[in-house]
This record gives sequence, structure tokens and C-alpha cells, in this order.
Amino acid sequence: MPFVPSEFHTSTIEDSKGVIGILSIDTTGGLLDIARDGHAAEAVLKAIRSIQSKLCLINESRS
Repeated sequence: MPFVPSEFHTSTIEDSKGVIGILSIDTTGGLLDIARDGHAAEAVLKAIRSIQSKLCLINESRS
């Protein structure tokens, strides 16, 4: 069974190497924290857009 997200929180942390973004997702299976730099964040956004496009196609075909 997949983990179902219930809350999303974002924050940033800065250290000597730069700024890191933190995405915290509270799920039915527990808390998931993802730390990413700018390049990784762009990759995550690209993946989410791809999923959204596929879901839209599925929803349109069901209409």
C-alpha cells in the first residue's frame, strides 16, 4: 500500500557549502524528509510535472 501524504512543509538550511531546501512530507507511513540543492529541486519539479501530465491524460481519457 502506498504512503498517502497528509501534510507538506518546506524550509531551508544554510551551511558553509550553501543553502539546502528541506521538504517534509507527513504520510500515513511516517515522516519523510527530503534535503535537496537547487539542481536536485529542479529534477524533482520536472518529475512532478511529468506525473501531472500523465494524470491529466488518464483523467481526460476517462471523461
